[in-house]
Amino acid sequence: VHPLWQSPLTIPGGTRQSPINIEWRDSVYDPFLKPLKISYDPTTCLHIWNNGYSFLVEFDDSTDRSTIVGGPLENQYRLKQFHFHWGALNDWGSEHTVDNKFYPAELHLVHWNAVVYPNFEEAVMEGNGLAVIGVFLKLGAHHKGLQTLVDALPAIKHKDAVIEFDVFDPTCLLPSCPDYWTYAGSLTTPPLTESVTWIIKKKPIEVDEDQLEAFRMLLFTSDGEEEQRMVDNFRPLQPLMNRTVRSSFQ
Repeated sequence: VHPLWQSPLTIPGGTRQSPINIEWRDSVYDPFLKPLKISYDPTTCLHIWNNGYSFLVEFDDSTDRSTIVGGPLENQYRLKQFHFHWGALNDWGSEHTVDNKFYPAELHLVHWNAVVYPNFEEAVMEGNGLAVIGVFLKLGAHHKGLQTLVDALPAIKHKDAVIEFDVFDPTCLLPSCPDYWTYAGSLTTPPLTESVTWIIKKKPIEVDEDQLEAFRMLLFTSDGEEEQRMVDNFRPLQPLMNRTVRSSFQ
């Protein structure tokens, strides 16, 4: 078990935990769901670091320069960071599933509600504090935009390694198709707070085998420790309870 999960980890009486399996036919089309407006400023990208569980690409969130608005959201949310979850093999790796199908990896773009909360840390604790866009990765064509990231990964192979990574536009990691599912959920890593409006893109993006393999070359461990490859860094599926998954498409 990864050290992240070693303290007893359940949210007592949690009713909106993530990730979940999305049942396509049980999702409810909501004609009032607006398109999501995404505007990222590539110059807000700061650095990329290996936090010992995934790698995070972090952004300057002190102003409204990289934001999302619309969709299921009442307010504008600021981009804080994005990261991925992936498997040891291509048969699994995503956190969410669609009709019980796993993808080899999943991208999470994490945003916080800067209209209502003073900082990210407070937003994490509140029901409408965070909005996370989830994008599935599937095996296919080489992804040019992702390659910039992949090229930086050897430099952050070990836990706690950080490098400057400026000027990157995460828009290139989003599918062109605007369709999404949305539901009320939680963080999928501690503190597992039930603060997330999930926006899961219907269409995956394609990446190639070498690009996924580069993720798997990263390590959970610090320099000098016995090497543990960074794979299978996803949380198991959680019960839907009495939640509805809404879709922006028919």
